Amino acid sequence: MTDLSSLARSLVVPGKGILAADESEGTADEKRLAAFGIETGPEMRRKFRDLLLATPGIEEYLSGVILYKETLSQKDTSDGIPSKEVDGLPFSELLARRGIIPGIKVDEGLEPIAEGSKETITKGLLGLPERLAEYHAEHGTQFTKWRAALRIEGDTLPSAAALVENAKRLASYACEVQRAGMVPILEPEVLLDGAHGRLRSRAVLEQTMRVLFETLNEQCADISGIIIKTSMVLSGSETGKKDTPEEVAEDTVGALMESVPREVAGIVFLSGGQTPDQATENLAAITVAARAKNAPWPLTFSYGRALQEEALSVWKGKDENVTEARAVFLARLAKVAGAIT
Repeated sequence: MTDLSSLARSLVVPGKGILAADESEGTADEKRLAAFGIETGPEMRRKFRDLLLATPGIEEYLSGVILYKETLSQKDTSDGIPSKEVDGLPFSELLARRGIIPGIKVDEGLEPIAEGSKETITKGLLGLPERLAEYHAEHGTQFTKWRAALRIEGDTLPSAAALVENAKRLASYACEVQRAGMVPILEPEVLLDGAHGRLRSRAVLEQTMRVLFETLNEQCADISGIIIKTSMVLSGSETGKKDTPEEVAEDTVGALMESVPREVAGIVFLSGGQTPDQATENLAAITVAARAKNAPWPLTFSYGRALQEEALSVWKGKDENVTEARAVFLARLAKVAGAIT
């Protein structure tokens, strides 16, 4: 039987974080490739994943990678680059050989909580046990991720209904994943979009976590074998305010210490629309504040775009730029990992 607590803790070891490489086909094409003028489609998405996952040296900074289901059927290829360590391996195996734990996104996206609503719930519970069994047995995945999205609008959103329903689905997901012998990452993301202030963001994060853990306890999930993925406490994107790293750290760590049980295996942060430098600087400040407050859990990163976009801007979809783009990717990884040490 898998020791889920130990497995979860191995994903939040000092100096390492988790790469979120779980973009769906649409997100990878439109928000990653096309945004940099890169051709889209299955082969270019494979090359995009190969660019990142086959970079030599990432194992120094990554404990795990969250993959997307399409990626499980794709393989690493040398593309004529002699520095590649291995050739033609499934990406999940490529990672495992380097000591990086492969994970998988298992939710199936968002839908309105009711017709015409601005709020969403997450799909994917139907057929989840079967998908988990396949991913674990056939692809060696050891952890999973499920995202919920919570919108702030004045004092009315998120509604109690959205908080409760998303918490129920996160808890049901967590229990199914643990039964399948894997570690669940729960991502109740408080969205950056909006005109709310930082204090409202903090209040919503605290409320979200309290409702989530009440629900997890009701459904008998083992919280020592889960990881929480959370947004930082930031002023809404429409305010035009740039919070200082110290402000972000004070409110983020404060909110989490008020609402997350100490038994949780670890907390990882998403970059959530921040620039690479902002995400790095805010994480460094959070690390300092967490130590000063004796936060009870390991804290690290689970970034996607903040780790990828500099490399994408150099790569531009061209084979001759791969080596330089990988050097840029590795340099950003080193900076972000340095923020938690």
